[in-house]
Amino acid sequence: MGISSPIWCILSDTPREDGSELTPDWVSDHFERLTFAAGLPPIRLHDLRHGAATLSLAAGTDMKYVSAMLRHSSLSITSDIYTAVLLEMAREAAEASVALVPRAAVPGGGQSGTAGSRSVPDLHVVRPTD
Repeated sequence: MGISSPIWCILSDTPREDGSELTPDWVSDHFERLTFAAGLPPIRLHDLRHGAATLSLAAGTDMKYVSAMLRHSSLSITSDIYTAVLLEMAREAAEASVALVPRAAVPGGGQSGTAGSRSVPDLHVVRPTD
């Protein structure tokens, strides 16, 4: 079994104590009992799957790889589901780029600019005069 195999396929070679095979429902129910016993907040295995995909995309993993990891039948399914994540990543990338643009302050302490913006320093940009 490869890394892309669903967990119940990987575990199905190891039957339960009574000799029966593991099924997706049994694994999900067992996971729910384990998380409850450990005092963890309720979460489904599917939520962990979604969380892993979201973290992978946020870390910069290629969408095609994430789609394969999730075993989606097409890249467009993954893209449709995680578009909001990509939009947030794009906003953060734009904010990081803005932070790198050098700005010049007007000598004498005069400053103006985009007041209220958290990512753009409140400086007056000096422009050449004609």
